[in-house]
Amino acid sequence: MPHITIKLWPGRTEQEKNNMANALLNAVKETLDCSSEAVSIAIEEVPQSEWFEKVYYPEIEGKKDTLYKKPGYQPPA
Repeated sequence: MPHITIKLWPGRTEQEKNNMANALLNAVKETLDCSSEAVSIAIEEVPQSEWFEKVYYPEIEGKKDTLYKKPGYQPPA
């Protein structure tokens, strides 16, 4: 506990992804008062052309009750 999954468009470097994972790890450890060993972080790249189908509709629109930060964009009309 906890496990974090980040979904983003491809194109970030391994260094950028590692930096993000480390920043998240530090925030989780500080906020939840847990050890590094208790945290796991996954990064999944989702092509922009598949974002709404694979991420927005099932995980954002479909799980509004679990969102703590909503995106500032809408699906295309």
